[in-house]
Amino acid sequence: MRKKKKPFSMLLEDLRRDLETFRSLRGGARIQFVWDYYRWRILACLFAIITVCTFAHMFWEGQRPCRLRVCVVLNTEDDCGQWFDAFTEKLQKDGKPGLVDINQDQPFDYDNQYYYVQELEVMTTVSSGRMDVAICGEDMYSYLLALNACLPLDQSLSEDLSNALSQQGRLVYDTANLKLDKNGQVNPADGIDGFYAADLTGTAFEQTYNQTEQADEPLYAVVISNTSHLEDSEALLWELLELSDN
Repeated sequence: MRKKKKPFSMLLEDLRRDLETFRSLRGGARIQFVWDYYRWRILACLFAIITVCTFAHMFWEGQRPCRLRVCVVLNTEDDCGQWFDAFTEKLQKDGKPGLVDINQDQPFDYDNQYYYVQELEVMTTVSSGRMDVAICGEDMYSYLLALNACLPLDQSLSEDLSNALSQQGRLVYDTANLKLDKNGQVNPADGIDGFYAADLTGTAFEQTYNQTEQADEPLYAVVISNTSHLEDSEALLWELLELSDN
């Protein structure tokens, strides 16, 4: 049997009764009364407010002019904000509008039991166009390769930068788009070979922010294939690799 809804007048009567009860109480008893009888309504309101504020913030962030979005996932817990402040100041000397958005809050580590959540976060960030360049270690780089999200640097960068990377031996050759089939096997024939990253080993940036107890933890710079800010992505690579004073 369906439960009949209370008419509006009865709801008002309940509210009036609760208000009188609330007035008759003192101190902590008032708080306890409100929590006992209205906690689910309070929690629902808080959830609605947080949801609205979150989407409003995302919308506002999306409207801001941004010329470069960089995701930095180091092998250490160092803060490289100071380096990027200097880079941003140098980049903005050309007078073009837009900010440089640096995300250092997106961890990625396959040793973490919640790595699949990190994969989902990276996939969402890439697909929504909120990542132009990733500076990351081997774990995140391998996932970006699996997503086929890495721009082939030798084919897409300017000739000057591509040649400079090649001459210094910094172009990293790899295979993208490798995925497990239903049997858990990988077919190399499905992969796409190319130069998908720049090796930052030995650069001042890597020496400052990537020194760990493990000597074999590399750091890569990857340009995301759906970037709409290729020119500024190249400017970041020039600066990271100290290839030019421009």
